[in-house]
Amino acid sequence: MMFHFLTSGESHGPVLTAVLVGLPAEVPVDLDFVNEELARRQAGYGRGARMKIEKDQATILSGVRFGRTIGSPLTLQIENHDWVNWRTAMDAKTEPYDEVERKSVVRPRPGHADLAGALKYNTKDIRNILERSSARETAARVAAGAVAKLFLSQFGIEVASHTVAVGPVALSESRAVTFDEIQALRSRTDSRLRCVDEATEDEMVRIIQQAAAEGNTVGGCFEVVGKGIVAGLGSHVSWETRIDGLLARAVMSIQAVKAVEIGDGIQNAFRFGAQVHDEILYQNEERRFSRASNRSGGIEGGMTNGEEIRLRGYLKPISTLKTPLKSVDISSKTVNEAAFERSDVSVVPAAGVVAEAMVALVLTGCFLEKFGGDSLGETRRNYDGYCDQLRNF
Repeated sequence: MMFHFLTSGESHGPVLTAVLVGLPAEVPVDLDFVNEELARRQAGYGRGARMKIEKDQATILSGVRFGRTIGSPLTLQIENHDWVNWRTAMDAKTEPYDEVERKSVVRPRPGHADLAGALKYNTKDIRNILERSSARETAARVAAGAVAKLFLSQFGIEVASHTVAVGPVALSESRAVTFDEIQALRSRTDSRLRCVDEATEDEMVRIIQQAAAEGNTVGGCFEVVGKGIVAGLGSHVSWETRIDGLLARAVMSIQAVKAVEIGDGIQNAFRFGAQVHDEILYQNEERRFSRASNRSGGIEGGMTNGEEIRLRGYLKPISTLKTPLKSVDISSKTVNEAAFERSDVSVVPAAGVVAEAMVALVLTGCFLEKFGGDSLGETRRNYDGYCDQLRNF
């Protein structure tokens, strides 16, 4: 069975859900870890008022018995606490006729899904679009990704992220950030933006404060790193099986992400080949091939090469502005200000956590496609056999 997942739910509906299909049986599922991941998504300087309302906690509805998967679809549910304030506006049965009760939106926000979605689905009430296009949906992705991380951890694979830039403030390009530094951010309660350099983080906070004071928002960049990944996930034989394409698609699907870079992909475009390609070495003691550098981000020819996977996501500023841009009322066609309810100022660290989840889900899919198995034990035997093959190559 091909591994895949699905999320459902609206931003102000009663719940969000995530369904994972294709996990083998006997995978340990730690609900506390899932909830820790959800808490990480809600953290970060510059988040909005919604984070004070929601304290995300996942409930397992199916697919797990006595703390382990049983091979059937695994369903996770996250309650939207704000729904109590939206029962009438988001009622599934009875349509309110009072426009105030409906909480209709008719002034689309530039940069948001509002207008394109209204045109596509032929609706004059943008609420139908913004409820699902909202980044609130990513809470379900993070819950699903946490389960994927638990599966990958059985094979020594870890995924982590850190903040590279907020607006014009960025880590120095010469600053080499190790996986251990990134992973250490999990336990640092003093880190407001999950940046490995404290002085740079202070400047990032200043930029967010400036944007907030101006009623503005600010974008940025995060990096996701995957460690412990065996060579050979993905494939070169068909466009849809190339793991770099799968990862780029997954991270690009995150709300506000407008560009994805694998390894030094952007800088490499302006270099000569001798400055780009990672020289091949052989580690005799470990009996494995390695690279002298990792400018390829751990992927060559659509396949993992055994080095760390490194990719970056670039976020545009959030499109809901406290000082709104000009828009047009879609009913009267008159010029007006875009709608505003509430908004984050910056979401770079949160987006990094969501990207971790998406990377973990893609890696899980590629891992299971290669090694299969209806139970964790069967998957492990297949994986161990492949590792023996690599060592004896």
